[in-house]
Amino acid sequence: MTRPCRSVLYIPGSKDRALDKARGLPADAIIFDLEDAVAPEEKPAARALLARVLADYDFGPRMRIVRINGFDTEWGRADAEAMNTAIAGGARIDAILVPKVNHAADLGAVADLVPGADLWAMMETAAGMLNAAGIAAHPRLKGMVMGTNDLAKELGSRFRPDRLALVTGLGLCVLAAKAAGKVIVDGVFNAFKDDEGLRAECEQGRDMGFDGKTLIHPAQLAIANQVFAPSEAEIDLARRQIEAFSAAKAAGQGVAVVDGRIVENLHVVTAEATLAKAEAIAALEFASDGV
Repeated sequence: MTRPCRSVLYIPGSKDRALDKARGLPADAIIFDLEDAVAPEEKPAARALLARVLADYDFGPRMRIVRINGFDTEWGRADAEAMNTAIAGGARIDAILVPKVNHAADLGAVADLVPGADLWAMMETAAGMLNAAGIAAHPRLKGMVMGTNDLAKELGSRFRPDRLALVTGLGLCVLAAKAAGKVIVDGVFNAFKDDEGLRAECEQGRDMGFDGKTLIHPAQLAIANQVFAPSEAEIDLARRQIEAFSAAKAAGQGVAVVDGRIVENLHVVTAEATLAKAEAIAALEFASDGV
């Protein structure tokens, strides 16, 4: 089963109270942030705190992703070394998230310093959009995260609810991730009190092919979890498609008809993926109840 990444919540690596609270939140994954969410003067202390927290705290089935600072800063290499030491000491860190990845080569130095964790890439620059296929193909890369705020800043684009200026970049990254079989999650929605706007943007991302959405506030979790999960109607349709196609094959036919629509093998593959995702979500939520 594919591991769900419907909701990927940013948590500042410098806030012990927030880190503790995160253990009980219904997030599929947590990004422990040492970059944008931490002030320059707090970065060394945040690095030490996060290494201790990831060794001592139980975050249950949630995926643990650490966003380090870039290697073009004074903190990036020390972040990577500290997380590698933490892993060697027993801390569970599933992935290191590398900021502002412009080329696949940007992942190499981090890969060498942290051999015990997968890599994820922040896709947030114009160069990153144009080189998305090569980045997605990196052998250590497992996931991609859209950094839509930074991308919009670099493009000089204006905010629109339909994200028109960002659609090309979003699409290029989705294509690259899907071609390489990597997870890809959409960028954040800044207006954390605007539930209607969040839902619309989640639905747009879901319909484009994103696996989930990065979030900046726990209040956004429920909507992302709902939108990026198969609905009851989709699960019911998937089961009926599989059953109908199986019956058609048994009768020597190559296609079936469900609700007035042709069902071929490609639809069955999609239906099976829908059921597998629903099962993975159910397993994750059951496990979370016990944390």
